[in-house]
Amino acid sequence: MHIHFIAVGGAIMHQLAIALHRKGYTVTGSDDEITDPARTNLSHYGLLPPAQGWFPEKITTALDAVILGMHAKEDNPELKKAREAGIAVYSFPEYMYEVSRDKKRVVVAGSHGKTTTTSMIMHVLRDQEVDFDYLVGARVEGFDHSVRISDAPVIILEGDEYPASVIEKRPKIHFYHPQISVLTGIAWDHVNVFPTFEQYKEQFAIYLREMDEGSVLIYNAEDKEVVSLVGKEAAHLKLMPYVTPNFRITDNAVVLTTSEGKVNLQIFGSHNLQNMEAARKVCNTLGVSDAAFYRSIAGFSGAARRLEKIVEREEFIAYRDFAHAPSKLKATLSAVRDRFPEHKLVACFELHTFSSLNSTFLSEYAHTMDPADEGAVFFSAHALQLKGLPSLDPAEVRRHFANERLSVFEDRAALEAWIRSAVGNSHRPVCLLLMSSGTFEGMDLASF
Repeated sequence: MHIHFIAVGGAIMHQLAIALHRKGYTVTGSDDEITDPARTNLSHYGLLPPAQGWFPEKITTALDAVILGMHAKEDNPELKKAREAGIAVYSFPEYMYEVSRDKKRVVVAGSHGKTTTTSMIMHVLRDQEVDFDYLVGARVEGFDHSVRISDAPVIILEGDEYPASVIEKRPKIHFYHPQISVLTGIAWDHVNVFPTFEQYKEQFAIYLREMDEGSVLIYNAEDKEVVSLVGKEAAHLKLMPYVTPNFRITDNAVVLTTSEGKVNLQIFGSHNLQNMEAARKVCNTLGVSDAAFYRSIAGFSGAARRLEKIVEREEFIAYRDFAHAPSKLKATLSAVRDRFPEHKLVACFELHTFSSLNSTFLSEYAHTMDPADEGAVFFSAHALQLKGLPSLDPAEVRRHFANERLSVFEDRAALEAWIRSAVGNSHRPVCLLLMSSGTFEGMDLASF
């Protein structure tokens, strides 16, 4: 099989390219910009294109299929030639379904918690020596790659509601048709695609309607939007609700009270314990007992950039998190506040996504930064320019967050100085929390 990737440098696209290369396929690709870690990863496997750009001559009838990344535009010359030649063109979720038709498909869907829940399932299944394939949106400890395609009978898929490609604009989750699904929560996001909350919710309604009768739906019974949607759309499914389990926070760990006794966890936060319950029910459905699950989950330390500890020393600890939507911000700050009640909490959030930089959506962030003792919001003119959005007024940003104590920065150096001052001027232990789907314009997080 010879597969060509248009926009091979994407986070999942390059991992899928590597997975197919490891499976023995001939893999080629193109992109007009490839940055790390994709550049290094592709180079390691000999898959890095010799030059950046689009090259229609790469599209020949010798190709079995083309996989199209979201980054590619509709007038892409390679895409145009592939369509003219009648070569099969897939978005990556369409292709993932094609290679998993004969597998048991488990999809973790929802507005938040997808990566962590998927990572937990992967961690436990590997620890229990269950053979499975997977696709996950972050680096998971113990796994060299974020996509695996083999002859395994089960595949675990992190399900994204964002459009699949420029020519297939349905959400990615609509292509997977799972026999087992998790629905973690529903909170408005991706306003550039779904300008109203009702349009956004409808994507999950379609997803549930299209699941085959008798399929398993594991859903968050503490999310009112999920409960309402399940009541309307999921009568044909086998329903398995979950809620936050009983736990307590000690000086050294989160301790879970279970039917198998006390379990010490490395993760913390009510939202992560909800995610763990969803993962437990998935693993149960796949034949893993509660006793085995708890033995394995005790060793789970988290997925990359999901409450990831970046430094710890006496009287100081720092985490980074991928939080970018209001619900994610609220859950992350609440988790850290509960875990470190005696610490001074210094929290920084970067407006980086289209939604977060959109002035019509900013009011959704009202009071999300309130748990911080000192809080800052950062955005850059470069990010606004890339997304074609007008400039933001720092005073307007502060007003939308409904927090007069909040500092707002457009300059990275000024933000760094503020962090150093906030961390240094404390007579109690400090917890620094850095939240972004970006990089704070390349800020050296480890320097703190």
